Amino acid sequence: MAAGGNDTAVTHFILLGLTNRTDLQGLLFGSFLLIYIMTLMGNLGMMALIHADPHLHTPMYYFLSTLSFVDVCYSSVVTPRLLADFLATDKSISYTGCVAQMAFFLLHGTAECLLLATMAYDRFVAICRPLLYHTLMSRGMCIRLVAVAYTLSMANSAVQTSNVFRLPFCGPNHINHYFCDIPPLLQLVCSDTTMAKVILYIFSALATMTTLTIILVSYGYILITVGRMSSAEGRRKALSTCASHFVAIFLFYGTVFFMYIKPRAGDSMDQDKVISVFYTIVIPMLNPLIYSLRNREVKDSLRRKALRRVKAAFTVLT
Repeated sequence: MAAGGNDTAVTHFILLGLTNRTDLQGLLFGSFLLIYIMTLMGNLGMMALIHADPHLHTPMYYFLSTLSFVDVCYSSVVTPRLLADFLATDKSISYTGCVAQMAFFLLHGTAECLLLATMAYDRFVAICRPLLYHTLMSRGMCIRLVAVAYTLSMANSAVQTSNVFRLPFCGPNHINHYFCDIPPLLQLVCSDTTMAKVILYIFSALATMTTLTIILVSYGYILITVGRMSSAEGRRKALSTCASHFVAIFLFYGTVFFMYIKPRAGDSMDQDKVISVFYTIVIPMLNPLIYSLRNREVKDSLRRKALRRVKAAFTVLT
């Protein structure tokens, strides 16, 4: 069998999934279905709330709404396929389907990094350059920053996906993972993968280290500025607006660094799969919870919406 111009004997792959223990399939299906439903409800709800409440029509919440959109897409690239495989006996994915899944996964994963960096820059301008905030973070600038983030994400996705699928796959075609990720696919290549791994590390480092540097520099200036504030209330308010963002950064970058930047000699693919669950499935669910539970403006908006619903219901009943 040939796969077009790729000079490979593989036309499809078999995803081995998260685990081969049949006694856990039902429990895992129910757990991940619940997580996916919560991810969709939380992120779509956050987007709807920000869109509906004029009090939240600010750059910070524009970026948060975009992050929620990215999280929905990011999770949807992986989770539905994982859920289907829990119930299916045929876990094959076409060559083209594998290419598409990897491309969209890298696209939204990179966009997540860039958006977190953009949100850190937004907080830097708001706290360290408050008089220039509305000039530097105009609506046009916010749209351009998101457009640049997606453009860079598409470029990274194109480079990394082509880096893998330009290589020959001659069999076996069993991917020891629950989605088409780069490391397990490189294990199936029937030629030297040294250069491909170098490109993987370089572009993964560019996506993570560059954005993390922006985040750390931004928060370094923020901490210096907050430390110089004479008002305790001002310090508390400034730090509270950054706390939820910092938690989201710690969770996402911690798992991504451990997965892609660590040395791979002697590591366990089963361990990698567990780590992947956190940044592909769990973190997109947690982000709206982190930003809503630790954000006073979001909680106030939810309270206003709830009060309106209660008043409307009371009016109908009376």
